[in-house]
Amino acid sequence: MNTLTDYLSDPRFAGIEPFSSKVWLSSPTMHGDEKRWVDDALDTNWVSTVGANINEVERMTAEKIGKKYAVGLATGTAALHLAIRLCGEKLYGQALAGHGTLEGHRVFASDMTFDATVNPIAYEGGEAVFIDTEYDTWNMDPLALKKAFEIYPDVRLIVIAHLYGTPGKIDEIRRIADAHNALIVEDAAESFGATYKTADPRRYLSAGQSDVSSSLSDASDESALQTGMFGDVSILSFNGNKVITGSAGGVLLTDSIEDANKVRKWSTQSREDAPWYQHEELGYNYRMSNIVAGVIRGQLPYLEQHIAQKKAIYERYRIGLCDLPVQMNPFDAGRSEPNWWLSCLLINEDAMCPFVRSETESLYIHESGRSCPSEILEAIAAFNAEGRPIWKPMHMQPIYRMHGFVTRSGNGRAGSNAYIQEMKTADVGMDIFRRGLCLPSDNKMTPEQQDRIIEIIHRCFQ
Repeated sequence: MNTLTDYLSDPRFAGIEPFSSKVWLSSPTMHGDEKRWVDDALDTNWVSTVGANINEVERMTAEKIGKKYAVGLATGTAALHLAIRLCGEKLYGQALAGHGTLEGHRVFASDMTFDATVNPIAYEGGEAVFIDTEYDTWNMDPLALKKAFEIYPDVRLIVIAHLYGTPGKIDEIRRIADAHNALIVEDAAESFGATYKTADPRRYLSAGQSDVSSSLSDASDESALQTGMFGDVSILSFNGNKVITGSAGGVLLTDSIEDANKVRKWSTQSREDAPWYQHEELGYNYRMSNIVAGVIRGQLPYLEQHIAQKKAIYERYRIGLCDLPVQMNPFDAGRSEPNWWLSCLLINEDAMCPFVRSETESLYIHESGRSCPSEILEAIAAFNAEGRPIWKPMHMQPIYRMHGFVTRSGNGRAGSNAYIQEMKTADVGMDIFRRGLCLPSDNKMTPEQQDRIIEIIHRCFQ
């Protein structure tokens, strides 16, 4: 590990100047409309958890995705919690106060994701079992999911995420879920605006949905649906670094008016219909603020513009780095159109320099023609730009080390034996984490700034 000044004085980087202003991984991009709607909330004194901005955000997001109802909530994590609680109650009934709806039950979950995807399983007392990743899209591996049901046939809930804005293998996962009568919570926090071409679009449209035009993408094929359409319950996030932001905020998406009303109740402390404050079930202070909704309302018309800017960044990296022993984060071009939230890099195995990580630090030895994520991230940071490691898989996190982990070969834990020589079990998520990194993907980054970052990456391999 070098200091930042080591890179600035390293002859490999001679002639490259640090950025005068930081180039961010992914920061908010404001347009002015946001202020209009925030000012409207202030001027009309609707600053709490009701108001026209919330109503419009719910209408606009439901219409964009194609779900009948959207419920505005304080964060994407709050939306995930209530989505998982909702499914837990559907499957196992209402829990007593002080207990979760998933107590005594396992839940299958994406492994390579941010921990907000899976922590609500623990909030509800459930035990997450992590499903390994596939190399084609960096999402949940359907073959590993199928194997997981062989090991844990009683599971009835699956939580999936679309990593870095790239849809996973949704049809395969849905077929497996249906075969086992399992519900799906779809975490589309990172993939708002991404589409997936399903072989059976009507499978995801609720009975009685007469106007399907909003849920069928205008982009190309009628079978292309927005991510957020594929879960029994789905969520979006408007966190500060997302494609559309409100500084915070999230929505829960459903086709059930009963579920939407239940979530609205839970998110405002579960008050009963009585002249005093009366409660028959646990509630939360999870409702979206009308001020936060004002920012989101101003952002939403710019979704496609932001996605186009993100795609241009991905393409510039892809072309600019094509002569290096690296690959960009993959997607299924025949089935999906990502929202290109973050551009990522995976270094070829034979181009990795010696490199180790502890829980909090990393060390590497530079070799000509080789590099590693830590070297590239440190070099970028030295020149005042922000990258990030790939999400550390959940099965590797200290908090979840004793939880189940399933690969396409079966149980991913305790796979070695001191007394026999066996085939090593592939751990795809761990491999992508070891060799991968997220590149600066801010949609305000200029082509000249991006070219400088590309040049820095090239020189890391010298």
